[in-house]
Amino acid sequence: MTTSRSFNAPRSVWLMMSGTVGFALLIAVAAQIAIPLYPVPMTMQTWAVLLAGAVLGPRWGVASVVLYLALAMAGLPVLANGAGGMIAATGGSAGYLMGFPAAAFLIGWAREQGGLERPLPGFAILLLAHALILACGTGWLILSIGLDPGRAVQVGATPFLIGALVKAVLVLATLWLLRRLRPRP
Repeated sequence: MTTSRSFNAPRSVWLMMSGTVGFALLIAVAAQIAIPLYPVPMTMQTWAVLLAGAVLGPRWGVASVVLYLALAMAGLPVLANGAGGMIAATGGSAGYLMGFPAAAFLIGWAREQGGLERPLPGFAILLLAHALILACGTGWLILSIGLDPGRAVQVGATPFLIGALVKAVLVLATLWLLRRLRPRP
C-alpha cells in the first residue's frame, strides 16, 4: 500500500523538474529584453534568476540557472542579443553569469526562511542578491579586461543600480501575484 507521501513524491519531482526547465527558458527569454551598454547589456535576466530561486527554492532554483548556463555554453542563442557559446559565456558578462547560481540560492534559502514574506525584508534580500551578482560581474571586469577597480564599478555596477531596484520590486510583485493566483484547497 502506498502512502500519500510516497505517491506525491514522484509528482513533486516531476513538477520541480518542469519548473526548472520552465525557469531556464524564462531566463533565456528575459535575456533578450536588453538595453545595450558597454561592456555588458542591461537585461531582465536577474529578475528571472531571482524569481527562479524564490519560486523553486535554493536547489531547484540553482538547477534552473545551471541549466540555462549549460544551454548558453552549448551554443544555444540564450544570452543577451541571441548570443551563445563558450566565447559569449566567458566574455565581459561571464562574472554576472557566474553570480547567478549564488543569487538564486540566496533567494531560495531566504524564501525557505520566510524572508520574502514581508515586503521590506524581502526587498533588502533581493537587493543583496543583486549586489552579489554585480560584485561578481565587476570583479570579472577587473580580472578579464583589466579595468581598474574604480572604472569597473563605474561601468559594471553603477548603471545597473536603478535596474536592481526596479527588478527587486518586480520580483516581489510577481510573488504577490503568484500567491493570489494559487488555488486554495
